Amino acid sequence: MIRGWYIGASGMTAQQNRLDAISNNLANVDTTGFKKDIPVSKEFSELLLRRSRADGVYPTVFGSADVKPIIGTIGLGVETNELYTDFSQGSFKNTETNTDMALSGEGFFTVKTPMGERYTRNGNFILGKEGILLTKEGYPVQGENGDIHVEDDKFMVNKDGMIYSREDGTLVDRIKLVRFDNERYLQKTGSSLYNTSRWSGDAHIAEGDERPQIVQGFTETSNVNVVNEMVQMIEVNRAYEANQKTVQTQDSMMDTLWSKVVTVNR
Repeated sequence: MIRGWYIGASGMTAQQNRLDAISNNLANVDTTGFKKDIPVSKEFSELLLRRSRADGVYPTVFGSADVKPIIGTIGLGVETNELYTDFSQGSFKNTETNTDMALSGEGFFTVKTPMGERYTRNGNFILGKEGILLTKEGYPVQGENGDIHVEDDKFMVNKDGMIYSREDGTLVDRIKLVRFDNERYLQKTGSSLYNTSRWSGDAHIAEGDERPQIVQGFTETSNVNVVNEMVQMIEVNRAYEANQKTVQTQDSMMDTLWSKVVTVNR
């Protein structure tokens, strides 16, 4: 019976983790370039049950043996194995602002922060006082030659990321877009920024077919579907209640058992 407590409690913990991820997704539904998190659960190894007496006995040359037929298996609970980030494309929102950009396809903008280079899908940029293209948090957006300096917001960006001055058409820089060997394992660091991990591999400049196209004057919305998230939240609440009932039932059974034991001992 005690095992039932732990199984039910592990289910409640897993559902709580799911609820936390769903709540975070809903809180960021209006965050530009946000990618939703999906918790992945993993069951503990099942316990194999075998019959140990009577019917399984059969004679052998040296006496008898018990085949101990398999009765079945019993689960031992579940745990949250991974918080997976879904990098599927969000829809485009027209802002008609030259400093706003959206990526069509897989890839990331590069941003310079005090902690080193970080990566983002949030193309809601602004122009700093010194003519440097910045994120909303004030981090410089990186071109392939470093910080991007423009005279004003009257510049053009083509699909390949080439930045041209609108006045004389001179090439200013090319936006640094990067890819990774395994983008699934990038780590969120807040403010719509990502950092590499030992499993994601290092960033490399995207070229050719793997380079996403840039759409100027648009931003990418989050890929969170509010209806789906609300449905999942209801499912989580029902599953949590079911696990809670399991623990309560096990507790009631244990209480009854101890009451019987005390009665017999008297």
